[in-house]
Amino acid sequence: MSDHKILVVEDDAGLREALIDTLTLANYQCVEADSAETALLLLKNHRVDIVVSDVQMGGMSGLSLLRNIKNKQPNLPVLLMTAYGTINDAVQAMKDGACNYIAKPFAPEVLLNMISRYIPPAKVNKNNPIVADKNSIELLNLARKVATTEASVMVLGPSGSGKEVLAQYVHNNSPRANQPFIAINCAAIPENMLEATLFGYEKGAFTGAIQACPGKFEQAQGGTILLDEITEMDLGLQAKILRVLQEREVERLGGRKTINLDVRVIATSNRNLKEAVSNGDFREDLYYRLNVFPLTWLPLAQRVDDILPLAKHLISSYCQKNGEQLAEFSPAARSKLNAYGWPGNVRELDNVIQRALILRSDQVIDANDLMIENFETANVNEVEQAASPDDKLGSELKLQEHQIILDTLLACHGSRKAVAERLGISPRTLRYKIARMRDSGIQIPA
Repeated sequence: MSDHKILVVEDDAGLREALIDTLTLANYQCVEADSAETALLLLKNHRVDIVVSDVQMGGMSGLSLLRNIKNKQPNLPVLLMTAYGTINDAVQAMKDGACNYIAKPFAPEVLLNMISRYIPPAKVNKNNPIVADKNSIELLNLARKVATTEASVMVLGPSGSGKEVLAQYVHNNSPRANQPFIAINCAAIPENMLEATLFGYEKGAFTGAIQACPGKFEQAQGGTILLDEITEMDLGLQAKILRVLQEREVERLGGRKTINLDVRVIATSNRNLKEAVSNGDFREDLYYRLNVFPLTWLPLAQRVDDILPLAKHLISSYCQKNGEQLAEFSPAARSKLNAYGWPGNVRELDNVIQRALILRSDQVIDANDLMIENFETANVNEVEQAASPDDKLGSELKLQEHQIILDTLLACHGSRKAVAERLGISPRTLRYKIARMRDSGIQIPA
């Protein structure tokens, strides 16, 4: 879901619902109001990026709403929807500060393209990906090398692994870093809207297209366009994308003029591309055109050394955003994070961290604060204290060591060799420590 939020003001419930559905499908967050008066109240409590309002409404009109908004928030874009009979009012409204107007009836493509023109562009994340695992570090080294070229890049990896972050990293390290980075989720936008969104359209191309509108390729001119989850795109549209990549030019819907492009293309997919080609879901020629240089994010479970740095980064980000003191993880919490398999990858980790910040009782996040469904780790502390309460081996340092060994055994599915390599100790030392843990009454995974 995009961070952009849109306030929709429309007194017709059916039309308002249709507008909300269209915007939600395009990944926008929406706030709705059935009157101008309600909209003004909502604006006191919600930060929105653009207001989309009808002109003719019962009570306060859209024109009066516009003037009220401009008096209080002069930089907030307001897009008006008007029937053909009130075009003159809409033109006057533009003089009063409206960014533009749409004449009813209009196609969904018109609304989405108009929104994309006036909504503030998303801030490109200039931060580097958070990595510590050797595989991730090697991947970033490759990404920096390909970034300096004009080669098309295909970023592969499971959902939630951070493919868009890696795509931005390539853009940020390229000669195009100061030019636009335009991302579009091919899976989020309905097929009948995606073509107009990508290529733009000319005046009169379809219902409601009362003026020409550039598409995402044109908006990315001089920079980079990210085609996120491209394997979800219709085969017919894939053929048109292939032509754009081959010819380096685009033709708007309803137009005859070709527009030369200077755009770097990056695509992402969470699917096995060769399998998608074999199944007839993805064009083979487009596969070879895009897959010039593949970069693959491994699942988070296969880059365990990234987990804690990512978790700490998320903690720092949320605490800073909320103006709170920085929270820290207890040893048991760190072990639990490393032991879990993270099928939802970084996106799931993000959710768990947000929940932990809510559940914590002080500045320390403990294992119990990490709400992970159907996953609990053994509590070494209770076992050892019950077994030998006065033994020095029950000290906090020893408990932490045993918790780390136990959770690493779980993470490595009991493989002693993998645990020893992960912990940086010899297999002989590990066997000795495990034997001492058994003597303390701790059950060791097979």
